[in-house]
Order: sequence, then C-alpha cells, then structure tokens
Amino acid sequence: ELPPSHFPAARAAAVAVGYLRYLRGGPGRGLQLRELRRARRQDIDDVGHKYDLELELEDVLDRDRTVTCTAEVVYHLGNKNTAPDVQVTVQGELRSTEEADQEFYNRIRSLEKELEAENIPDSHGNIPPELEPILLLAWVASGYVIWRNSTENTKFHLAQVKHVKQVKRSDEDLQFDYVVLLHEMVSQEVIPWEVTLLWHPRRGGRVSR
Repeated sequence: ELPPSHFPAARAAAVAVGYLRYLRGGPGRGLQLRELRRARRQDIDDVGHKYDLELELEDVLDRDRTVTCTAEVVYHLGNKNTAPDVQVTVQGELRSTEEADQEFYNRIRSLEKELEAENIPDSHGNIPPELEPILLLAWVASGYVIWRNSTENTKFHLAQVKHVKQVKRSDEDLQFDYVVLLHEMVSQEVIPWEVTLLWHPRRGGRVSR
C-alpha cells in the first residue's frame, strides 16, 4: 500500500489518465484526475512492477460530476521500449457527448479552408472557445503518446499545442496534425512531439503516427 502522494503512484496515475483520455476522450469531453484515492505496488517476478490504483476523475466541461476509475499499470522490467500495460475500468456513467461531437464534426467539415492554429493556450493561458474542442482532441492524441512512452521514472503533462493543422481527407475521418509540447515533470524537460490524430464521432480517436 502506498500513500497517494507517493511520486511513483502519481506517475502511474498519469499513465492511466493518459490511456483513458485516448480511449474515451474527444472534443466534448476532457477527463482529468481530481484525486488519487488509493495505490498499491506489487513486484511481479520477471515482469516488473504493477500498480493498482483507485482514481477520482472529473470532466473539465462538467466539473459537478465525477467518476471513479480503477486502473492497473504494469511497467516491464529493463525494457524502456515497451509501453506499460494498462487496464482501466470506469465505475459510473460518463456524460454523453454525442450531440456536441456531431456538432463539432459538422462545423469542421463545413469549413471552406482547413483549420490551422497555434499556441493553445497562449502565453496568458487563454483559449478561444472555438479552439477548446481542438485542445481536448490534443488531450486524446497526447494521451496516447504519454501512455506509449512513459516509464516508471517519467511523468508527462501536455503543456501546449504548439501547432495544429487539419488535413483534408477523402474518407469520413477528420485528420489533425499536431505539434504538442510535453512537459516531463521529473527531468523538467519540455519535449516537442509530432502526432497525427484521426477522429470520427462514431469511432472516436486514433493516432496514426
């Protein structure tokens, strides 16, 4: 049993939240950690360290409602190139975003010129309302990057969308090419990362590179 303030427990929680953002996030839902309630670490022979976590999450667009989530994060011994294994279970219902998703999709599809923006949020922390869904999709894309590239000794946080450009496609997906700045809290490094996200209201998001 670990105290929730224990740094490795907090790092494992960041991986679980990143993974969940990738799976369940979107332009109308921004999941973030409100509280790490419980954490337990177990050494598994010849595999690595397993963290069992209980998290309380909130949606930045609906802070009155929280959901509890249990997560299991396994870091593999010695192999820095293997992503942690993550399993998450959400207890309770996440707010439906069907309507907001469809509205956003239609708005982007009807643009005459592909969307392009930079510095979200800007140096004063401001986010234009029309770019908020674009930032939340960056949470989805960076959630994937954080999950795939985390080790037991890292804790990544999305600092800023440096640049985003929509790319026209012949199929139904929306494509956004992002350059995101990830702040690695342990080393204090800020790392630029290029990531392409495909998104559709029925299929959700997936990172293609």
